[in-house]
Amino acid sequence: MVKLSVVIVNYNVCYFLEQALLSVRRAVEKLGQPVEVFVVDNNSADGSVAMVRARFPEVILIANRDNPGFSKGNNQALRRATGQYQLLLNPDTVVEEDTFRTCCDFMDAHPDCGGLGVKMLDGQGKFLPESKRGLPTPDVAFYKMFGLASVFPKSRTFGRYHLGFLNKEETHEIEVLSGAFMLLRKAALDQVGLLDEDYFMYGEDIDLSYRLTQGGWKNYYFPGTRIIHYKGESTKRTSVNYVFVFYRAMVIFAQKHFAPGRAGLFSLLINAAIWLRAGAAVAERLVIRTAPLLLDASLIWGGMYFLKDYWEDNHKFVPGNYPPEYMEVAVPVYILIWLISVFLSGGYDPPVRTSRVVRGVFVGTLIISAASNFLDAWRFSKALIILGGAWTVAALVGRQLLTHFIKYRNLHLSERRQKNIAIVGSGPESRRVRALLEQAQVSARVIGYVSVGKEKAPATAANDADHSLSHSLTQSLIEPLGELRQLADIIRLYALNELIFCGKDLPASQIITLMLSLPADPPVAYKILPEDSQYIIGSSSKDSPGDYYTLDIALNLYQPQQARAKRLLDVLTSAGLLGLAPLLVWFQPKKAGFLRNCASVLLGNRTWVGLRYLDGPARAVPAVLSPADAANAATPLNEVTLRRLELLYAKDYEPGTDLRVLWRCWRRLGE
Repeated sequence: MVKLSVVIVNYNVCYFLEQALLSVRRAVEKLGQPVEVFVVDNNSADGSVAMVRARFPEVILIANRDNPGFSKGNNQALRRATGQYQLLLNPDTVVEEDTFRTCCDFMDAHPDCGGLGVKMLDGQGKFLPESKRGLPTPDVAFYKMFGLASVFPKSRTFGRYHLGFLNKEETHEIEVLSGAFMLLRKAALDQVGLLDEDYFMYGEDIDLSYRLTQGGWKNYYFPGTRIIHYKGESTKRTSVNYVFVFYRAMVIFAQKHFAPGRAGLFSLLINAAIWLRAGAAVAERLVIRTAPLLLDASLIWGGMYFLKDYWEDNHKFVPGNYPPEYMEVAVPVYILIWLISVFLSGGYDPPVRTSRVVRGVFVGTLIISAASNFLDAWRFSKALIILGGAWTVAALVGRQLLTHFIKYRNLHLSERRQKNIAIVGSGPESRRVRALLEQAQVSARVIGYVSVGKEKAPATAANDADHSLSHSLTQSLIEPLGELRQLADIIRLYALNELIFCGKDLPASQIITLMLSLPADPPVAYKILPEDSQYIIGSSSKDSPGDYYTLDIALNLYQPQQARAKRLLDVLTSAGLLGLAPLLVWFQPKKAGFLRNCASVLLGNRTWVGLRYLDGPARAVPAVLSPADAANAATPLNEVTLRRLELLYAKDYEPGTDLRVLWRCWRRLGE
């Protein structure tokens, strides 16, 4: 009889899924009883299916051709699962080696347990409060949505959503389990039913937890084992989309389980919170993105005001003041042109380069000067335009220098203070980490590695530190900095910013223990290189998506300046094609598709030319054409050639390439 069925629903997180399955494989070995593992892939475009087939032949893979959502995906596997216990596990998790054994033992000892949750930690080892939750009744939801739960997290009245008043180190009976790790008894599932498929994402765990308790079963929070839950793999928790999806799921729950009167009140509160939270999220993102531009605009305007006064008093050919329209209309237009020009020239792209700012302001000044020649009524002073351009360069560079100095304590604008990284693992794996970092062009100094007992380490972390540091930075072979027991001292001695744990050399339980035991000051980021993987994975907090170092970082196609130029080209070509549509549409075999594609590219939902055969990052939008479509080949190209052509396109991308592909394939724009 199968003891445990593990179900993982995946969508475009190949790098997380690989690490999760490696940890599952180790936990299955420790359990020592029959286990079946399902992966349901919801039409990922990042190579997840191929990775599972190649690396995990023992996994039962269900590859969907669309994305039916989290609930339907889990139910597909649950209907086939035969285990006595059935675990719903997120792909962005890492389980300890003894997690399955200890959890199954707990379920065996508690026959009234219908569902079990465990202690979850984020990528930095911090406790995730959603490990234990209360039912979101109208009052509980009100306290959470309007911030009272955050202000009084341990209150038995206001803190019921995350049950902050319960000790996280003790086992408790709770109301709601987290869908990230939800261990269920098959007998209980057979009684109350599977996940409600009305929920696309979020809310289904609350619904099932509630139905378990209504069916007479108990849900438990069990801290006897720990998992890492990176979070943010499918929807950024700070995004507007997350706000709408999550709170709409709570509305569905209320309408389904609460009395009509309570459900109506709950829905009213939820909808009010949706718009408040969505508005706050939009405002926050807008402020963060526009703050540098607004500050620069204010500095330029202030400088132009003083330049105007100075010029009026000392150099104006015809005595008198400029009309109010100069500062109220003309100067704001000048500022807008300068800032747009600087933005398009890459003046706001990291790392900041003064040459980009100067180039942008120079082009903007030329545009302003040329335009003023054709507008007699708005022709004020060429000298003020030139002086204003000079002041704009000084203001923008000065503001960026100050910002850079506050953050990095130096005045080298084009440089960033490199991260000091140490690797925790064996010599061979540490060298592999370094090679991956170099391939991905990560700006960091690999100081050395911390031995896990497979090599002879120095007697002390400080022994011959200068020699070790210089050697590790100049030689391809890195040397050990010390032993694992000295890790806290090594972090302080070398001012480390990041630790990379080698999953091949350290079990997940030991990595988690190290995360929890290391001091919070100085702060250190943690990442993990799974065994035989090409991804170095980590996450800075529970609200940020997991990040990883891979080769696509070095692709020219995804550099900010090229991505911006590509988007601008898409907008201009789409607008032009729509303008010529009455003529061009007659030459298109798929006329409706042509018009639909023009609109989609204009709105940013698609791009004219991009990757169709090569797996791109999840952030990439679908492409109408592939650069391989423009190849003049007498015979059809095989898949390897198609991928190679796209890789060359991505590595050496420039906007002219897109124009050439569009010119050669203009009759295929409706595909």
